[in-house]
Amino acid sequence: MDILMVGCGQMGGAMLNSWAGLEDMSFTIVDPAELKLPVGVWHVQSPATLGSKQFDMVIAAVKPQMMADVMPAFVPRLKPDGCLVSIAAGYSLASLEAIFPDHGIIRVMPNLPALIGRAATGLYASERANVAQRDALEILMEAIGQYVWVQSEDQLDRLTAVSGSGPGYVFQFIESFIDGARELGFSDKDARTLVVQTMLGAAEMAANTEAPISSLRESVTSKGGTTQAGLNQLRDHQALDQLMTNTTAAAYARARELR
Repeated sequence: MDILMVGCGQMGGAMLNSWAGLEDMSFTIVDPAELKLPVGVWHVQSPATLGSKQFDMVIAAVKPQMMADVMPAFVPRLKPDGCLVSIAAGYSLASLEAIFPDHGIIRVMPNLPALIGRAATGLYASERANVAQRDALEILMEAIGQYVWVQSEDQLDRLTAVSGSGPGYVFQFIESFIDGARELGFSDKDARTLVVQTMLGAAEMAANTEAPISSLRESVTSKGGTTQAGLNQLRDHQALDQLMTNTTAAAYARARELR
């Protein structure tokens, strides 16, 4: 499969690093910048350099505000049975179909851990996107982490509020947790080590069991013990539950505004 990526910024570059070794897939990048790319990836700075070559898949990895200006030039580069894939956050399917009216289209919403191959990604396909196109994209997504298909753009907005924005929530919690550790007298370095490793270990445990998360919490919580004392603060009047509900609701509302 011949794949053309238009733009290769931080997210596109991270994905490409995971994709470059996949069998039966070749990648060409169009980006005016000087880039350091994996071996075997062809880089051109202008689409004119491509001649008349067409591709099985075109991946739009430019900023949303650039899509309308940049992507029309690449319509002829997509084979009649090819698929457009967009990782431009907030750029709607309707806007993409206005540029590529005769092709299958799939919107992709990755998150920042794609940079280390640990993405949680949402996928939404147009009616024209066929099974073969979806299967090909799944191969790419498996290389950068885990993915889920959603059935509407509204669901993609909701996913954005959870996994798309979620790393920011986690980083904020880590930052506040580290502050708490420092207040107990730990150095900046030791506080960070303890908190990050605790978060990492707990997340790995959750990822490697099908047990309810509540049972994992209960397994570390002795009645009247230190964990219970701390949880009483986090759960006072369901404050944390309400905070997370408000957080994801605010992100979802903003995602809808941006679409």
